[in-house]
Amino acid sequence: MAHIDVSGIDYFLSDGTQLLNGVTFKVPDGTKTALIGPNGTGKTTLFRIISGDLVPDEGVIGRSGNMGIMRQFVGQVRDDSTVRDLLVSAAPPALAAAAREVDEAELAMVELDDEPSQMRYAQAIVDWGDAGGYDVETVWDEVCMAALGLPFDRAQHRPASSLSGGEQKRLVLEALFAGPDELLLLDEPDNYLDVPGKRWLEEKLNESKKTVFFISHDRELLNNAAGRIVTLEPGINGAGAWVHGGGFGSYVDARADRNARFEELRKRWDEEHVKLKELVNMYKNKAAFRSDMANRYHAAQTRLAKFLEVGPPEALPIEQNVQMRLKGGRTAKRAIVAEQLELTGLMKPFSTEVWFGDRVGVLGSNGSGKSHFLRLLATGGTDPEREHLPVSDVDIAEVPHEGTVKLGARIRPGFFAQTHVRPDLLGKTLLEILHRGDEHRSGLGREAAAGALDGYGLAGQSEQKYESLSGGQQARFQILLLQLSGATLLLLDEPTDNLDLHSAEALEKAIDHFEGTVLAVTHDRWFARTFDRFLVFGSDGKVYESDGPVWDEKRVERAR
Repeated sequence: MAHIDVSGIDYFLSDGTQLLNGVTFKVPDGTKTALIGPNGTGKTTLFRIISGDLVPDEGVIGRSGNMGIMRQFVGQVRDDSTVRDLLVSAAPPALAAAAREVDEAELAMVELDDEPSQMRYAQAIVDWGDAGGYDVETVWDEVCMAALGLPFDRAQHRPASSLSGGEQKRLVLEALFAGPDELLLLDEPDNYLDVPGKRWLEEKLNESKKTVFFISHDRELLNNAAGRIVTLEPGINGAGAWVHGGGFGSYVDARADRNARFEELRKRWDEEHVKLKELVNMYKNKAAFRSDMANRYHAAQTRLAKFLEVGPPEALPIEQNVQMRLKGGRTAKRAIVAEQLELTGLMKPFSTEVWFGDRVGVLGSNGSGKSHFLRLLATGGTDPEREHLPVSDVDIAEVPHEGTVKLGARIRPGFFAQTHVRPDLLGKTLLEILHRGDEHRSGLGREAAAGALDGYGLAGQSEQKYESLSGGQQARFQILLLQLSGATLLLLDEPTDNLDLHSAEALEKAIDHFEGTVLAVTHDRWFARTFDRFLVFGSDGKVYESDGPVWDEKRVERAR
């Protein structure tokens, strides 16, 4: 048995803003329940409250069953931790504590090599075995083979940063589904996964007897794997929760019907409120001249007071109004020309041409070189002219390659980084970034900057620093900077990973109206429907073109 009972959760930010307001719902035993909602409404904060990382200001969390957690950072590990550390982070608390003690005791023995350190290490090894460490290493061996194609003893000391984001995700997910925890809390488990990985996740969710509560913005995954959907809906005093007892296929219509009912109930309440106030005023005027009207006046006052005490029906949720306006501009007809281009150590030589106005989806498994290809274009290609330098200060690593790839005249590449890592934006508020401008875009006055932020649903975050934004808010702000920079070639690396459903639809519309060329690496099957050409990075190391999306390419065959 494993369940979650969220009851009356209130949470206030450090500046006094209420983020969550009376959030209440249940995750029944054995269900697969998705949590969705606009970026910044508090989904990850709610997960942290459920996991015990944060304490709510009001309300309680009830749950049963041992809980395994995938936190949002998985997929973005860039520190010096290892594959073993990543697996330990997903292990039950007692096992994780025993693993950390083994590591610390081993380090102490290497540094000191005295009797106390040797005794400490010996005891740590015994405790590791008692905690079930050797049994879990057998499971981790299977997990590493499934996720990385390597046994645990060969993979455990590899830097986690050497894995792609999708490999990090798959590794931890494999461990959690194979582990003993009956309840799983997964924060955006599909981010960074390629489509075979997402299909695997859908199968695991559908087959597993575990209770799973997960955050996702992937419309295809929600449609295929979520049996229930909890929506965090923004309100004036923080977000509340609405539960849809069905899947995503019926969600949109059910929410529209619910909102229509709210609107009708509120209209009736307002009409009744007006009638009661008019009744009170009428009897008040009559009571001023006729004493026999005093009782009716007091009765009308009492009736109005009781009506107001009950209060209006639940307010209609505040709807996002994200309107992305990517402009672009005319360029040469041939936007990109690649001749015998070989991404060193990744893919075999290939040649291709991309024309002005093309919408090209770049597909393939994780680790195949898709992001490297985009980064090469983002730096201007081979021996770039000054006009081909990127339109932002995003830090892009050099991509070794053979052959050539050239950009056409008037092509200004704008790069959307999948990890949202932007050292140039750290420590600055959104208003400050827009007001200052940079060498690629002019600064905006306060009113114009506020208007631009409002169009991207970021008006409320104008005084927040970039690094304090949610992943989806950072994504929307990156797209806004591309709009302001004058990019004529959009290079989007997994742009919908962190975007909420409404923002993803707004991006699709913006791309449709963009005057220029778009290349997007994506594993979002819903998003990919909007593209008309596809470059596929195959498992055999070859790059080929397809008229439709190809989702069945396996991991690239290379030495590991």
